[in-house]
Amino acid sequence: MDYHILIVEDDKDIREGIEIYLKNQGYVVFQAADGVEGLAVLQKEEIHLAIVDVMMPRMDGINMVMRMRELEYEFPVIMLSAKSEEVDKIMGLNMGADDYVTKPFTTMELLARVNSHLRRYSRFLEMKEGKKAENEERVYNIGGLEVHEDTVEVFLDGNPVKLTPTEFKILLLLIKSPGRVYSAEEIYERVWNEQAINTDTIMVHVRKIREKIEMNPREPKYLKVVWGVGYKIEKQ
Repeated sequence: MDYHILIVEDDKDIREGIEIYLKNQGYVVFQAADGVEGLAVLQKEEIHLAIVDVMMPRMDGINMVMRMRELEYEFPVIMLSAKSEEVDKIMGLNMGADDYVTKPFTTMELLARVNSHLRRYSRFLEMKEGKKAENEERVYNIGGLEVHEDTVEVFLDGNPVKLTPTEFKILLLLIKSPGRVYSAEEIYERVWNEQAINTDTIMVHVRKIREKIEMNPREPKYLKVVWGVGYKIEKQ
């Protein structure tokens, strides 16, 4: 499969430098100088992953990602940030990004993240397109929460819940073993399929999942934190 990657970055040198390395890996690459151009590309091309800078003119990366998720684009997004402050990272993840890389970054680091996210997204698409046998559908129920592994669907009290691919993977992992506590490192390694380097993203993704499946995220019924240990889906 020829994966299509969108680079949204206002610095032309950085944009073209990333493109060279991605093309050498066999990816089809599209460029945009800001969020407005990036959204325009999405209307014309099928994109499987986006690399989006945070600080850009006209429309910054955070607003672009927020708009993408509102339009229900599900592909993974890796954000680039020139700052090391946690606020940029957390804000980007809250708006729907899947990962972040802080500038300056090495080419190998970025390529590793791209490859990892595309592997997961490919599996997500396979499940969503129903390529598994229909009679092998796996459904996990806890109370009013229902997760369909093969059709990549989540329901809460019969109502559909919209999750990103990363959120779905995390919820699926937890609901398969209700009551079991997973550390942030274990969740990262099982979902990303690589050694945990930075687990800050797990906390943010868990918070986003709670906002979607809990009536009161501050007093969760399903997704619980075991302080100092990790996370679990509570047995009902």
